[in-house]
Amino acid sequence: MAERSLPPTAASSGAGAAQTAPGTAPPPAPSGTEALVPSGAAFYPLPDPVETRRYAFVLVPGFTLLAFSAAVDPLRIANQLSQRPLYQWRTYSDDGQPVASSSGIPIVIDAPLAELSRETSLFVCAGTISARSTWPKVAAAVLRHHRFGGIVGGICTGALALAKAGLLRSGHFTLHWENQPGFVELFPELHPTQSRFETDGRIITCGGGAASTDMMLSIIARDHGAEFAALVSEMCLRHVTVGAEPAQRSSLGAILQTRNPAIIGIARLMSQHLEDVLTMEELATTSGYSRRHLERLFKSTLGVSPSSYYRKLRLERARSLLSTTDMTLTEIATATGFDTVSYFARVFRAQYGCAPSKQTRRPRGGRVKQGRAV
Repeated sequence: MAERSLPPTAASSGAGAAQTAPGTAPPPAPSGTEALVPSGAAFYPLPDPVETRRYAFVLVPGFTLLAFSAAVDPLRIANQLSQRPLYQWRTYSDDGQPVASSSGIPIVIDAPLAELSRETSLFVCAGTISARSTWPKVAAAVLRHHRFGGIVGGICTGALALAKAGLLRSGHFTLHWENQPGFVELFPELHPTQSRFETDGRIITCGGGAASTDMMLSIIARDHGAEFAALVSEMCLRHVTVGAEPAQRSSLGAILQTRNPAIIGIARLMSQHLEDVLTMEELATTSGYSRRHLERLFKSTLGVSPSSYYRKLRLERARSLLSTTDMTLTEIATATGFDTVSYFARVFRAQYGCAPSKQTRRPRGGRVKQGRAV
């Protein structure tokens, strides 16, 4: 389960943007030192003095727009509800140019990567984890900021930059579940958790998507109390208490649509042994059933044989590695328990209708050139 204690954040002085009077138009976007305080109908008074906490979001080409906006908007809502400059945020890229998200929508950048004050919390927001030329520069900036006492974080697959900076501890960080297999292939000594977000001292990571909101709500609760954070959550149309859904994915039983403990246990065991594939006899022995009973159980519950289900899991992992890493076909075949590339290619084509070599590997999103993502 994700750790809920969060690191203390040093705050800047209370001089921020002026409060917005109710009924007036929202002020222009912050120019660099100001915090955006939009007007709104709902209001939650907070005691003085107001301390403006600063956030820097470093966008990597192909970053996930949902994860980014889900992190920023709770901060905006907090400012709006309190009519105080509680939070200020800026966007950065390695060269200061606009960055296209994985959906192709570009985001304007406030400034190129530069040295930040240690009172600023720096978050790397990314998407796919394929190798890119921007990662070394981003990782260097993350390492520098952390060394000088700043808080650093990773959103979605932003943990890759923290890993490249050598800051992560195995079992104390997370990233999106879809990209965890590829990450572990790149960093075999580092094992992410399945939690929605994790806090490890001055390092905060989350799986992206709605987990970005969960992470920010926990920060807001730490800064201004659980009651205020609950109202921010309500403004996000979230009714789940922060921390009530610690895992990124639904339970295995819900995914398989069964409550049979034998099926769930064997399916979990299979998912843990995708490279070092277990035989049907080993699975049967572990479950306490005969192989014949295991076959009947899978076919009656899932409609497939256990070997077919097992192979499907391995092929799904292979497809994920093809899409998110630069691994060769030989490396992927080995990582998913296939003895030869030819056999791997044959079963992959049978499952997905195309050869693994034809599986697209082009990174989604990228730099913005003449209004298009490249």
